[in-house]
Amino acid sequence: MIVYQVIYYLANFQLNITTMIDLYTFTTPNGRKVSIMLEEIGLPYNVHVIDITKNDQFSPEFIAINPNSKIPAIVDRDNAITVFESGAILIYLAEKSGRFLPTDKQKYFQVMEWLMFQMASVGPMFGQLNHFKRFAPEQIPYAIGRYEKETLRLYGVLDTQLAKYEYICGDYSIADIATYPWVAIYEFQGLTLDNHPHLKRWVETLQKRPAVERGMAVGVSPN
Repeated sequence: MIVYQVIYYLANFQLNITTMIDLYTFTTPNGRKVSIMLEEIGLPYNVHVIDITKNDQFSPEFIAINPNSKIPAIVDRDNAITVFESGAILIYLAEKSGRFLPTDKQKYFQVMEWLMFQMASVGPMFGQLNHFKRFAPEQIPYAIGRYEKETLRLYGVLDTQLAKYEYICGDYSIADIATYPWVAIYEFQGLTLDNHPHLKRWVETLQKRPAVERGMAVGVSPN
């Protein structure tokens, strides 16, 4: 019996080593969510840089993977499954690996709530602030003011939640992985976390995770 158990273990260990994910991404907060997750769960993956500044996302090859022409997307060679939309990818990888998504129903839906909060509020609002403050061809004070005010409000929501927990839902989860890359760019947005001490503590905590550091660097040219 012991011999068969060892053979079974080694076979599955080898299977896990050869698992391969193709990651199509770029150096945006949404792209970095998935590279952080892949680093955290330790699945081998290939990186395919989709340079959105050169409209790579509109190539026929990428549209075949994501008809909405947005990064990130993955192809899981294990199961011949393609997944696009960063939130869906995080859920898929959490279920595949059995990590960062609790099975207890109450805790499961708490993580889902905060994941959807990131998808519906943090990403869109922070993204609009980025656009109007850093990339728009002309400065529009109304737009900048509107999205900066909403970004700061969302900082407050997160700060209140993090006053109660070390991580957004207590234990480290895909809610943290989804949210961190968006908050981590606060200096790029010309903002400060000094008025949100719990959020600032959370950002500093995640910055120290080796997998987060590696995931944030994916797709960045060494030059």
